[in-house]
Amino acid sequence: MPDRAHRGRLPLDELRAGVAAGTLHTVMLAMVDMQGRLQGKRLTAEHFLDEVVERKAEGCCYQLAVDVEMNTVPGYRHASWSTGYGDFVFAPDLTTLRRIPWHAGTALVMSDLEWADGAPVVVSPRQILRRQIERLAERGLIAFAGTELEFIVFRESYEEAWRKGYRELTPANFYNVDYALLDTARLEPLLARIRNGMQGAGLPVEDSKGECNLGQHEINFRYRPALETADGHAIYKTGAKEIAAQEGYALTFMAKFNEREGNSCHIHLSVRSADDTPVMAEGHALSALGAHFVAGLLAGLRELTLFFAPNINSYKRYVAGSFAPTAVAWGRDNRTCALRLVGHGPSLRIENRVPGGDVNPYLALAAMIAAGIHGMDHKLTLESAFTGNAYQADKPWVPHTLGQARELFAGCELALEAFGAEVVEHYLHMAQVELEAFEAAVTDWERYRGFERL
Repeated sequence: MPDRAHRGRLPLDELRAGVAAGTLHTVMLAMVDMQGRLQGKRLTAEHFLDEVVERKAEGCCYQLAVDVEMNTVPGYRHASWSTGYGDFVFAPDLTTLRRIPWHAGTALVMSDLEWADGAPVVVSPRQILRRQIERLAERGLIAFAGTELEFIVFRESYEEAWRKGYRELTPANFYNVDYALLDTARLEPLLARIRNGMQGAGLPVEDSKGECNLGQHEINFRYRPALETADGHAIYKTGAKEIAAQEGYALTFMAKFNEREGNSCHIHLSVRSADDTPVMAEGHALSALGAHFVAGLLAGLRELTLFFAPNINSYKRYVAGSFAPTAVAWGRDNRTCALRLVGHGPSLRIENRVPGGDVNPYLALAAMIAAGIHGMDHKLTLESAFTGNAYQADKPWVPHTLGQARELFAGCELALEAFGAEVVEHYLHMAQVELEAFEAAVTDWERYRGFERL
């Protein structure tokens, strides 16, 4: 049986044959921005084959110097009005070329960002993750990962939701459908189309299931090498929104859409030796290397939270008793802890429960690998597994605001050592831009609270 992750992949000769046959006409040349979104261009397939495969392409460097709404903001070193907002280079990674079944005649390829001299754009998320993968390889190890993205589906279109100010939207389910088969069947035409579309794009789907919030669902994919997982995460997130829009629905990956359960993105991570041998386990327990790795994750979690929870809204998830973590603790199959050890033998892995659905997977995986390397290099001792209810534990807390997370990241020696000063400075500024935008906004909460009564 062929590897499911390669079913939708598109070797160049197959792209050429598809162009000649008239079945393929467009190639989406994609990069990932700071927010984890796919940005780029739609190229004619002929132009991609004739020019871009060999000579690459260009795009404005402001794409890594804007806020969520694509506003140009001052303070970024590599891109500003004073530097003229020049170009960087899209270098297509041909190993990622794949069909996109939900767009007729279309393929997609991920790009690494470079400067004109070939140097990597070190602040780009894909390059940040690549660097941590390289550091792990220097130690003879490979990272494997899986991400579990939750989302909420509404029966309005995106345009209708916008016009309604995202108020009084109709959820796809009216009650908790966690693990339910009967009630989730009502949305199966949409969910099946997303699952099958992702399979056709070479993203190996394992399952979908209902979740707790109204209209909340989750689709899970087979674990892959870390960079493949991050690419698949970004493609899936974009594709799920596009398919939902085609079907007249809207879905959101916001970390906390309302006061009910938030959208999580649990990240599972393990490491293997270069010959693909699992090295984190000894039987059902952690090996010495695995213990050091998890100890590093635990030690770095608070200071690296900025890469797990990058937005103001991210921090609304951290509520006791919500299945989102509040305590920096690890436990064996304990969903009240920030880090949950699951599986056994070759499948033993650590689950990071801090990220939400708004996470940038490249940054989160880079942070986890960097922290694990720190734990291994310094042979950190892992504290005993926590048992019981970690919401009531006397443990350090996950940062509760973006401001706290930014302050911790600013003083993080681990981040400086692993990512370099340029990356640290860049993402500190991103957080500051988000904080200033929020602090300047007047919210509905303020109007309802103060219009008449204050």
